[in-house]
Amino acid sequence: MAMRVGFIGLGSQGGPMARRIVDAGYPTTLWARRSASLEQYADTAAKVAGSPAELAADSDLVCLCVVSDADVDQVVDGEQGVLAGLGSGGVLAVHSTVHPDTCRRLAQRAAERGIAVLDAPVSGGGMAAVDGHLLVMVGGDSAVVERCRPVFATYGDPVVHLGDVGAGQVTKLLNNLLFTANLATASSTLTLGQTLGIDAQRLGEVISHGTANSFALGRIASAGGSLDRIAAHAGSLLRKDVGLVAELATAAGAPSGPVLDAADATLALMNHSR
Repeated sequence: MAMRVGFIGLGSQGGPMARRIVDAGYPTTLWARRSASLEQYADTAAKVAGSPAELAADSDLVCLCVVSDADVDQVVDGEQGVLAGLGSGGVLAVHSTVHPDTCRRLAQRAAERGIAVLDAPVSGGGMAAVDGHLLVMVGGDSAVVERCRPVFATYGDPVVHLGDVGAGQVTKLLNNLLFTANLATASSTLTLGQTLGIDAQRLGEVISHGTANSFALGRIASAGGSLDRIAAHAGSLLRKDVGLVAELATAAGAPSGPVLDAADATLALMNHSR
């Protein structure tokens, strides 16, 4: 029998992920705080639950794509939470980008009920989800990962297993740290180019075909050489992620190196200093 999947977090990225699960033919149950988020699934076979616990009771795998650590805890805990409804042998996959310890603590609580937890943050955005090309970074037991891989593969390519619970979150945070750092170096290069008489848009176009190309450069170039659009859309999230990496580095006694300095420079340019 096909794995029954529950999905919570139907935003700009989670919504297309859930849609691909439904379209792949998996029996799917949805829950959302706002009924408007469910309207786009009215023409599908997806069921709607009245609570996270009800959704979990009808699922073998529950996927969460909510925003913050607090959102994860709120949806998972309590009498109406996911853990109250998910049966022994069930799996909870956290696609949100949160602190690794949030997932590790959740895994400990879930294990007492015979439930496995995977931390499986994603990268790529809504369009990558629509196209089925999200990068899925997974931490957790290898047998559980393989059991869930076909579901993850409906929206993810590649799906990479990185180690124990928490490894996916650490990897996603490092990815976001480097992206944030690259924004500062790309932005300052375009600004320097203008000072030296080279049009920023043309410079960005040229570099995008050279050895210095980066995803960050492409985002800035598409925004006309400015960080303003990125700051408005993702500044607060990048600040959160850089802060989490800095906290992890401090706790581990690890030197942060130039990458954190560059990331801090980006946050300052976006007026989102941590």
